[in-house]
Amino acid sequence: MVERELVIVGGGPAGMAAAITADENGVKDILLLERDQYLGGILNQCIHPGFGLDYFNEVLTGPEYADRFIKKIKNIPEIEISLKTFAVKLTQDKIITYIKPGTMESIKAKAVIMATGCRERTREMVHVAGTRPSGVYSAGLAQKLINIEGLLPGKKIVIVGSGDIGLIMARRFVLEGAKVEAVIEVEKQPSGLVRNVVQCLEDFDIPLFCGHRVSGIFGQDRVEKVCVVQVDDMLNDLPETCFEINCDTVLFSVGLIQENELIEMAGVKINKKTNTTDVPGMFVCGNAFKIYDLADTVTEDSSIAGIQAAEYLERLI
Repeated sequence: MVERELVIVGGGPAGMAAAITADENGVKDILLLERDQYLGGILNQCIHPGFGLDYFNEVLTGPEYADRFIKKIKNIPEIEISLKTFAVKLTQDKIITYIKPGTMESIKAKAVIMATGCRERTREMVHVAGTRPSGVYSAGLAQKLINIEGLLPGKKIVIVGSGDIGLIMARRFVLEGAKVEAVIEVEKQPSGLVRNVVQCLEDFDIPLFCGHRVSGIFGQDRVEKVCVVQVDDMLNDLPETCFEINCDTVLFSVGLIQENELIEMAGVKINKKTNTTDVPGMFVCGNAFKIYDLADTVTEDSSIAGIQAAEYLERLI
């Protein structure tokens, strides 16, 4: 079995930052695995500005932010990039099994950094009743459909939850000619950044209903309407406040979940205070470690994982 010094799973902002920092700290054999056909991760579909303010002191879009690291990483000969590579198994012995076009391979690593990011919560996870028509999407999927595929998922939109992706997509739909009927947030305050509430909702006169929840989604083949109800301080419904909103599309922006299935399957525990695990030489960074608000902070904290991996490998010598 081939043995590599450092294997990084995930080629988004976290994985790229960890790879670059590890190289700068003396690691000269790095394999970076990315399941997509491009490096950059979620940044590739985030075409809005707001990136780089902390890290570069500039206002960049997601692809521009990613491009700075992609250019740098491609000029480092010690970093091997493997695209279209999907990691399917991880063991406590740091053996990684992955699939790439036409083959399945396993390699053993002296050190591993898991930078696998996160995924969105779905309708089923927040228990919204009703029928199951087409037109129900996660906010991130809608973002990919519009920004990458050039498809408009709907024309009359209701957004459930006020996470940053949902707020940004509210603005995006308006700019594409659709109408956002409302953003519904169960808590008393929106969960997204203040700047996104102002720039994406207030500037576009999009109604925000805090202290409300969508109690049902209805439609035969396509979404036709949603029922919205106000909740009390204990998040219990106040039935007399129920009203309907006609729409053809419902977006869910109700939080993110760390993508740590490989680590959990391996029986590895993550230290919640550091980027380390209970397996020496195995590290976690980026949104796989905890959910961040800013890509700039992901980059800064993931650089620490690269340093930790380099220090661990140096001790093995």
